[in-house]
Amino acid sequence: MSAFTRAVVAATAASPVEKLITETRAGRALAERFVAGDTVEAGIEAARRLNAQRLLVSLDLLGEEVHDRAGAERAADEYVATLQAIASEGISANISIKLTQLGLAIEPDLAEAAVDRLARAAADAGTTVTIDMEGSAYTEATIRIYEKAQAQHGNLGIALQAALHRTPDDLERLLPLGGHIRLVKGAYVEPPSVALQTDREIVAAFVRLLTVLMQASDVRPAIATHDPTLIAVTLDLARKRREPFEFQMLYGVRPDEQRRLAMMGHDMRVYVPFGSAWYPYLTRRLAERPANLWFFLRSLLGRR
Repeated sequence: MSAFTRAVVAATAASPVEKLITETRAGRALAERFVAGDTVEAGIEAARRLNAQRLLVSLDLLGEEVHDRAGAERAADEYVATLQAIASEGISANISIKLTQLGLAIEPDLAEAAVDRLARAAADAGTTVTIDMEGSAYTEATIRIYEKAQAQHGNLGIALQAALHRTPDDLERLLPLGGHIRLVKGAYVEPPSVALQTDREIVAAFVRLLTVLMQASDVRPAIATHDPTLIAVTLDLARKRREPFEFQMLYGVRPDEQRRLAMMGHDMRVYVPFGSAWYPYLTRRLAERPANLWFFLRSLLGRR
């Protein structure tokens, strides 16, 4: 992770900065570029618009690090409602979940039960569940819960972070389970003992993992990147792949490229976050691209 990224993450963790972003018109305008809205209905409406452009969707209820049972159960209930809305509205979408939002940080069995419930609800809705990967402290627990749920239900997927040293072994461990594997660079601040630190190292690791993933016939690769170089590498590897795969990008990021890939005939899934707990998600978007931070500062000064 670059020095700029670390600096932005540290700055946005400060209460005055959070207040500036969450309580100003400029901050809300920035959030609206990357977050569909505060409600399930807003997420479904965004998904409908994207489906009309031949884009698939993954709906993500924002929130993580829930530390009370009631909050975890509310999140699970809202995800069930999201799956029911996907089915009733005929939306081409799945859901992406974070296990700490479902109680992993306080009671692993609670998160495991929630995943089981959501996998069943997704099966009823004719769709799938992706388990997002969080900070490295939760990686092993996340993989274990995924292994159990995928073996039982068969309609799940999981995200793997290219930056983590352990990911090559995790990929080999998970390939036999089928499902879909979402490959990302990784957006969490981790120490050198746990993760690669430079963009160059992370991109190189991503390419190595991507090559293995695109050669695997029993899983559906989900290549989550906005990087033109990595998109080009994926397209090159795709020439030799007969089985399905998909690109994934974030809502509000490179929409023209999303439509271009869809028009080329590739499955293109847009990760659509919704919910009121949008600030931690937004800070990661600010850290990833200086242009996002510049947009906010210009808006704050009234220069649109």
